[in-house]
Order: sequence, then C-alpha cells, then structure tokens
Amino acid sequence: MHTDIHDVIKTKQLLSTEKWDVVVNWVAFTVDDITRDFELFANSTKQYIFISSASAYQKPPVNHIITESTPLVNPFWEYSRNKIACEEQLMHLYRTKGFPITIVRPSHTYNTVIPITLGGWTEYTTVYRMKKGLPVVVQGDGTSLWTLTHAKDFARGFIGLLGNIHAIGEAFHITSDEILSWNQIYETLAEAAGVKANIVHIPTKQICQYADKTGYPSEFGSLWGDKSHCAIFDNTKIKQFVPEYKVVIPFSEGIKETIKWFEAKPERMIINEATNNLIDGLIKIWG
Repeated sequence: MHTDIHDVIKTKQLLSTEKWDVVVNWVAFTVDDITRDFELFANSTKQYIFISSASAYQKPPVNHIITESTPLVNPFWEYSRNKIACEEQLMHLYRTKGFPITIVRPSHTYNTVIPITLGGWTEYTTVYRMKKGLPVVVQGDGTSLWTLTHAKDFARGFIGLLGNIHAIGEAFHITSDEILSWNQIYETLAEAAGVKANIVHIPTKQICQYADKTGYPSEFGSLWGDKSHCAIFDNTKIKQFVPEYKVVIPFSEGIKETIKWFEAKPERMIINEATNNLIDGLIKIWG
C-alpha cells in the first residue's frame, strides 16, 4: 500500500486495520512528525524505531569517547536539535503512555554515497577532482578523528534490534570500530580512485564563513557543529543487545564498492559546478 504519511486522515483510514511487529521511521525530523506517528501507530505496533542521529551528541565534546549516555546537546545545528527534541518526546511517550520505542543513532553511514565533507554524498565531484589532479579541501589540519560505517555493517546491528523486546525504551548508536583521521579518509578515497590526494587544509570556521558569505549552502551546522570534532564511539551497548553484531568492512574496501557503484552508470557521476566553485574559491583565498 502507498500513501503520503503527512496526510494523517487518509493514512489513518488506510492503516486502521493493520498491525505490525515493528514500525521504523527513517524520515521523522521534527516533534510534529513524532506526534503524528504516535497518533498513527500507538495501538498498532509492538515496537516503534526512530532513526535519530549521532550528531545529536554533545558538541563540542567533553570526552573523546562517545557512549549512549553522552549528553545530547548541539547548539550549532538545527537538524541535530530537532532530532534531540524528537528523542525527548519519544521518551516522554514511552514513560507516560507505554509507547514501545527504540532509538537508533547512526553516524555517517555510507554505501551509495561518498562520505566526505565538501563535494561528496550524492556527488562525484571530489573523485573527479582527484582524478584530474585538482586540489581538494579538508577542514582544519585533517587530524581530527572520525568514524565511517558501511551500510551493510550498520544493518547487522540494526536487524538485531527489530523485534528485540530488550531494546524497548533504549537508545543505541551503531557504528564501525574503525577510527580514521580526515586526512586518512581523503587519502583512502583517492587511493580507491587510483590516484593520490592533493589536499589543501583550510580552517573550518573560514570554510563556513566563506560559504555563508558567498551564498553557498551553509556548512556551519554539518562542519562546525559536527565533523570538525572527533567522533569515536563505544559500541559496547549494541554488542550486548545484539551479540552477533560485528563490523567487517573497512573503509578502504567499502569505498571501492561505492566508487564502482557511481562509475557503473554515467548519470550517477554528478559533477556539481557549485561545489567546484566553492572549493576553488576557498583555495584561491586561503589555499
């Protein structure tokens, strides 16, 4: 069946006779979304899984290791603050209404996206620049530590939470145990593309200010409020609740699959001139 979940009346009519073991919402971003979902699923599912974000964890961090008990506070990124508000509302509904919730916080999970900071995600721009010998920008000095998780590894932990009665009322992050610096991430991407990375380091704040000042999409939230900080996760909790969870795909292998996916069809190899102009502009001023 198909419906627009934002049309609550129609959706409620369509789902009125349905029951589920698990409902997962990957696209809830505001408290209004949570309120709507409670109305739709409060009496029809044994478990409601909300996909939150590890960007909700405390920024700047006061501890270099992140656990599920790390405070949720991000004053720099509205996206993260909205996810925090969603989590708070869900925990309230669990405690007061018995809504059977589980919260999952992914962190920079990739498969058919390129997980870098500028010129990645759904674009091929940075790989194109690398193959052409053009410089690419890495924030700061590139030594801050980060965690990238292949979607297939994430899925192993996630599937183990489905229908898991012990996961009700709990929050989990599901990430790789591999820790890489941003320099290593870009160097590994270049190696997978068969070249060497020509990296130019530019202070994060300068990147954000330049993007805002010149009319590009803001980088303040995702860079200053997230990727400029170290992100090292303690995965003890997910391994306790899902003993079979094991990370087996290092970034050096996973990113090769990603590049092959992009290059399998020319229409996937998107070269975004706006990204090229942003990177070139940054390098011209600070590089």
